[in-house]
Amino acid sequence: MKKILLTLLGTVLALAAGAQDLVVIESPNLHCNDSVLVFVPQQFESFYAPEYCVECCGDPDPVPALFLLHGWSGCYRDWSNKADIQRVADSTGFIIICPDGFYDSWYVNANDPEKMQWRTFFDQELYPKMMEKYWLKPEMTFITGLSMGGHGAINLFLDDVSRFRAAGSMSGVLDLNYENGRLGLSDLLGPYPESRRHAEESAINRIDRAKGTDKLMLITCGYSDSLYGASRSFCEKCKEAGVPYIEVYSPGTHSWRYWDYALRLHLWYFSRILNEENLGY
Repeated sequence: MKKILLTLLGTVLALAAGAQDLVVIESPNLHCNDSVLVFVPQQFESFYAPEYCVECCGDPDPVPALFLLHGWSGCYRDWSNKADIQRVADSTGFIIICPDGFYDSWYVNANDPEKMQWRTFFDQELYPKMMEKYWLKPEMTFITGLSMGGHGAINLFLDDVSRFRAAGSMSGVLDLNYENGRLGLSDLLGPYPESRRHAEESAINRIDRAKGTDKLMLITCGYSDSLYGASRSFCEKCKEAGVPYIEVYSPGTHSWRYWDYALRLHLWYFSRILNEENLGY
């Protein structure tokens, strides 16, 4: 496999900017549209140009991809508003896919079937559409996110590990009990703590779904983040279950300054996984 173009933690290559696609999915599972902002690296932009002819040129080589989820109160533009995602895509060679998790979907299915069924939307609509549109392969596809999105990324990975090469969480709410039903969770999952779904939907209680796989979860958080304990507890349960993980902690708070750094850290690890480079074990 060819090595994926990579810069180490923020060193930028002199590349022209690639392309940004806005894909709008009219979803029966969400009962509304989902806007997905997709950043195509400059070196792969020609694959997705209207004039590219599959019949003449054949299917292009598969490109690595990252589903990147935003946090609570955010939207599909959060990451690109706070960080230069096109620059990150160009410098790492990853297509970066930023869907709308809406203000407080928590990337789960609501109890009420008339409300957002985000998990089903991902399974039946978003993931298949992105894989087909950008000729993606599961063995070159990764997922990560921040805070609410960190929980969503790990949960979507645990739903079906065959869809991804690895997954990550940045400052993730990996145990929903940390929020005590706040931030829209009781509206989605039922009253806290009476509803069992707060525990059932918590990533920390679903780790066994990854048993028997060699696929890695990357858990990162700042020491000064209120969710630091949730990340530590999640990793302890991974260790007990024999599920592969790497945990990285450093000074930092629940902030965009930390997440801008953490994104590059996650892509550094994902690139090494992709290229089958030494991870220390």
